[in-house]
Amino acid sequence: MPSRKKIALIVETRLEENVRVLNGMAAYLRFEGKWSAFIDDRAEAVHRPEWLFREHWDGIIVRHSCTRIIEECLQRGIPCVDLSDDTRTVSGVPKVRPDNVAIGHVGAEHLMERGHKHFAYCGFSSESWSLERRQGFTESLKLAGFEPVVFESAYDVETEPHWDIEEEQRISEWLAPLPRPIAIMACNDLRALQVVKACRLLNIEVPEEISVLGVNNETIRCEMAHPALSSVPVNALAYGKTAAATLDALMAGEPIPAAEQLIEPTEVVARRSTDALAIEDPVIAKALNFIRERATSGITVEEVVKQSHISRSLLERRFRKYLARSPQMEIRHVQVQRIKQMLAETDYPLATIAELAGFEHPEYMSVVFKRITHLTPGQFRRKVQQKS
Repeated sequence: MPSRKKIALIVETRLEENVRVLNGMAAYLRFEGKWSAFIDDRAEAVHRPEWLFREHWDGIIVRHSCTRIIEECLQRGIPCVDLSDDTRTVSGVPKVRPDNVAIGHVGAEHLMERGHKHFAYCGFSSESWSLERRQGFTESLKLAGFEPVVFESAYDVETEPHWDIEEEQRISEWLAPLPRPIAIMACNDLRALQVVKACRLLNIEVPEEISVLGVNNETIRCEMAHPALSSVPVNALAYGKTAAATLDALMAGEPIPAAEQLIEPTEVVARRSTDALAIEDPVIAKALNFIRERATSGITVEEVVKQSHISRSLLERRFRKYLARSPQMEIRHVQVQRIKQMLAETDYPLATIAELAGFEHPEYMSVVFKRITHLTPGQFRRKVQQKS
């Protein structure tokens, strides 16, 4: 029986995306490679390479921008794969990383689909991956006849940027004079949260006045944001599988397809921060925000009219002009989206879901849900579970 290859994986698991990359490697190993893997989940080897190389390794995968381990592998003749997301390459060491230009394309297309005519990008001037994402974003928009505005500043690696109050202030000064509604793509989720906080400083509604899109889809961070943050996911599963297959090929002495392999992103995970059409009418934008904040509390159209300070007939006409549906149908639309989420992500009984979605009786909720989706809640839940 052939012995298993002894592999070191230098991957920090505090980052959710890195855990998904490791899951991709594990999926590959279920059917292909025969490894005995050690996971340096705090990247200790980056700071203490002598500790790592006390052991003999058949191969190493490293996801860190520091090149010390890569250079040491070259000197020792150890097959190595570089997963750092920057443009630097080391001759003789294959690199696997996200296709950042394609990520920019996907972000631009998602925001254009929502009818926006004004766009902006918020990134880091000192990071190559951010510049590539900006390149893809602007490319797609220019092909469609749009010219985005850009705000970039240096990324301070010593400071978590979402805690940087001064940076949020600079972003708010950039945002203040921009036309609205406008759609903004940030280089990653942390930068997107800075934009959301800057909007809060200016009392700007997200997404009614400014839609915000992040990158990396750090699920917990995105879901706990207010509003929940839409994001372009890196295809971490393919990322990990490709990295593992590349290392296996290296260890077997096989030719590598390319010195650098780029992994295309998957579709945007759309959440509340981009869940708005670009509506220039401030009254309707405000009414939509009120509905989306309160629909699951069981609000009525009369309450929306009262908040809007216009007549019900005028509100109805403007809703049909911009949304092709009535205020009542918009309330139902928001409630049904919430019901779908709970059916897919929880095992709550229908009575609990009805209460949380703003319905007094679960039977009536089921009637409304079937009228709009053509499925009963039970059928929808089973369909989602089968896909999973």
